[in-house]
Amino acid sequence: MSEPKSPRGNSVLWRSLTFYEKFEQSVVFVLTILIALIVLAALWNLLKLVATSLLLVDIFDPTDPAVFQTVFGAIFTVVIALEFKRSLLVVVERRFGIVQVRAVVMIAMLAVVRKFIILDLSQTEAMKLLALGAAILALGIVYWLVRDQDRREAEAVALESAETRPP
Repeated sequence: MSEPKSPRGNSVLWRSLTFYEKFEQSVVFVLTILIALIVLAALWNLLKLVATSLLLVDIFDPTDPAVFQTVFGAIFTVVIALEFKRSLLVVVERRFGIVQVRAVVMIAMLAVVRKFIILDLSQTEAMKLLALGAAILALGIVYWLVRDQDRREAEAVALESAETRPP
């Protein structure tokens, strides 16, 4: 975990940013607040769904496919929003560019998995299942390639820093 920065360090860092970088950071800050509100709203709806189904109406049967799909679809909605928010926080903390390919691919994979969970297989065409399967396979391959590239770059940086360190 990184150590907290002093307010003075943050103001020095802020002053060192270009106008566009300040704009980018401001947009990310606003998006982070909006995503946090969306996560809270989605969590509230999930809690209401489970509470009313389980406690008030007593119709919560997790073995019923429709209930399973509804509840886990709502859970995945919260997880996807949290992953998106986390990817924004990484941008703020580490000053990476706005588009992080690995985070985008991970969010896309979560969205496709959510789609698989909420699908009604009796109503879904085979071609749609094939397309979703191909999409998750392609996203998995891209994620693996990006992760492998990140690993190789990290090894190269570690090797370079080890070579430049005095004996």
